[in-house]
Amino acid sequence: MALKPRIGIFDFTGCEGCELNHLNFEDQLLDILEHVEIVEWREAMDGRADELDIAFVEGSLSTPDCIERIHEIRRKSKVLVAVGACAVLGGINAMKNIRPIEEVREEVYGKDKYLFPTLPALPLSAVVEVDHSIRGCPMTQLEFLKVFTSLVMGKQPVQEDYAVCVECKLKENECVVEKGMICLGPVTRAGCDAHCPTFGQMCIGCRGLVTDPRLEAMEEILVAQGLSMDEARKKLQMFNANQLEGVTS
Repeated sequence: MALKPRIGIFDFTGCEGCELNHLNFEDQLLDILEHVEIVEWREAMDGRADELDIAFVEGSLSTPDCIERIHEIRRKSKVLVAVGACAVLGGINAMKNIRPIEEVREEVYGKDKYLFPTLPALPLSAVVEVDHSIRGCPMTQLEFLKVFTSLVMGKQPVQEDYAVCVECKLKENECVVEKGMICLGPVTRAGCDAHCPTFGQMCIGCRGLVTDPRLEAMEEILVAQGLSMDEARKKLQMFNANQLEGVTS
């Protein structure tokens, strides 16, 4: 009988919402456990593993300790998967990168700033090799299962690189812009099945930008909807500060 793949689940700087989504699988959890052995996961068990077949990692890297830990995880893992906007893009955490890091430390920690070593918030791919990514804030269970199933079957997961608008059209959604909402769907990478617009909410760009996004056109659309250019830029920066600065793609 073949051994089950050994799985580790890890977190860095973030809200741990993606990890909570792992625990919310409910009906699928027993099926998942039938095919793999979870051997390291701080939120659910004690203990550490020396070798892993697949590591699922959420959160951005923002301290020297993070850098040391992600190298350790990479060394012992055959496959490393970045999970969620923070791990894939740097996420909302990366908004601090727009300002001088010392200014940010002063504002957050005040006179105690020397007690908290701080780095710019980075995606995993800025420090180690990442084999696959599961995007979103938080990651969707549907996409996780798709990537998980592919990896367990020895296949390469497919990564979409077209806009959320494509998924909206395929689902025949009414465009939320026509309802007066601000939406970043035209420049945001698909793969979520247009989850937010389908339920009447705007796309906030949590999956990152498509390759070669038409940012100037997107900014013009946002300004035409009543935002200032600065406000439009901030909308795009919320999840994509590192992408706009060329740190990740």
